[in-house]
Amino acid sequence: MTLSAYRFLPDAPVALMTMPRHQTVLIDPASAGQGSILEVHEGFCRVYCPCEETEGMTLAFLQAGDRLRTDRLCSEGICVEALTDLRLARSVSSDDEVGMDAVNEWTLQLLRIRHLGQAEQRLHALFSLLVNRLGKRCSDCFQLPFRLTHDRLGELIGATRVTTTRQVSKWRNVDPMNCSGGEFTMNFSIDMISTAPLTHL
Repeated sequence: MTLSAYRFLPDAPVALMTMPRHQTVLIDPASAGQGSILEVHEGFCRVYCPCEETEGMTLAFLQAGDRLRTDRLCSEGICVEALTDLRLARSVSSDDEVGMDAVNEWTLQLLRIRHLGQAEQRLHALFSLLVNRLGKRCSDCFQLPFRLTHDRLGELIGATRVTTTRQVSKWRNVDPMNCSGGEFTMNFSIDMISTAPLTHL
């Protein structure tokens, strides 16, 4: 992605900032400052590394209430992509904020999924993780409030887009509720999520 495709996050602490769906901001570590915090107030976003070597590697997904220390991220900067309409703010952390942050926790969970042996298992476990962390229970299914492309799903599980597309199509043919949804959502059957690898670990 070229530099012109990014919007730069303001250097100083700011009140609530709005980002429309699919917009991306680049956070410059040089201007982030020690103890700089980015807090999500509304919506969902993806945090990823913009380095060419990692090809946009996903580090985390964040939702309302999540905070991340922007001074602990990649020296090349970090990108935040709005998966839904997003409201966030930058502030400074207090000295008593310690422990594992949202990015570290997500990175650990994604790493566990990448170590499953088969692409089908990895994709199944990924959907379960996303739904359990970011989704909601409807009357007859679980719903994820945003869609991910097959390219993105492939990046997350270490597989090609073709492999991902083949597996998603297989699930749809078995049970349309397994992996369906509208333009901006994804729906999954209750059985699919409850039987996913790593669910009970």
